Amino acid sequence: MPAKKFCPFCSGLLEQRTTEGRIRSCCRECGKILYENPIPAACTLVIDTENRLLLVRRAVPPKKGEWCLPGGFMELEESPEDTALRELFEETGLRGKIHKLIGVTAHPSAMYGAVLITGFLIRTFSGEPASGDDAMDLAFFPMTALPPLAFDSHERFVRIYRDLYMA
Repeated sequence: MPAKKFCPFCSGLLEQRTTEGRIRSCCRECGKILYENPIPAACTLVIDTENRLLLVRRAVPPKKGEWCLPGGFMELEESPEDTALRELFEETGLRGKIHKLIGVTAHPSAMYGAVLITGFLIRTFSGEPASGDDAMDLAFFPMTALPPLAFDSHERFVRIYRDLYMA
């Protein structure tokens, strides 16, 4: 991720200083610290009545053409739950009901530095599955025959699900 050069508060030049126990970008003019935080996102593990997992094939970079869980970035006015359900609908045409929080994890990102991802289990859903938005395809896969997933964080959520429900 390219280093930021200017202060978002006053447009002064940023410099690297040790503050609060670590090296951070600080403004030479106003003295404010530029805290770099992960970008929040949410995804869903949609499980059908045959214990198959819904995956979408990415239509956009990064990892274009690879399989992943439906999900995406959180908007300012949303909760993680709202994000997960919105992204599910945008990418698959399905309306879901959150059954359980599966977990929260971080994933390194070349573009954003890090993404903080919340994963939710969906067992109840309605609608006709159809790929849309950032998805070029979708399919339900048996838990024993999943394709490789695009993101390690999605792999972690699948492992958590298997440990909780398939042990």
